[in-house]
Amino acid sequence: MREQTSATTSTPGRRSGTGATIASIAAIGGVLAASSCCLPILPFVLAAGFAGGSACLSAARPYLLGASILFIAFGFYQARRAKACQRRPSVISSVLLWVSTVFLFISIFFPQAMANAAADWLAR
Repeated sequence: MREQTSATTSTPGRRSGTGATIASIAAIGGVLAASSCCLPILPFVLAAGFAGGSACLSAARPYLLGASILFIAFGFYQARRAKACQRRPSVISSVLLWVSTVFLFISIFFPQAMANAAADWLAR
């Protein structure tokens, strides 16, 4: 006959994930705050990391745009399929699909305008 354990006992070595997660986030936040206050090198390291990431993503831009086109085409296919099954797609999903289509169109044909708009928005 097997023993049954109650739900209130916990196994040794297992902790509640919530407290550990909050403590980890607080520790990272404290380190970042201390580093940016006392050592002004952290913003320069972050800027260099963003510049490197930007260079990497600019090389992958054609592939990312191609994947975006495929995902948006799949979204329109799903919306059309839902209408064929007498189901009405939600307003939010339709709006998001069309907004993402507009952003993709601007990204493909006017990339500098999109970059300037993002830089102006982030500079505020």
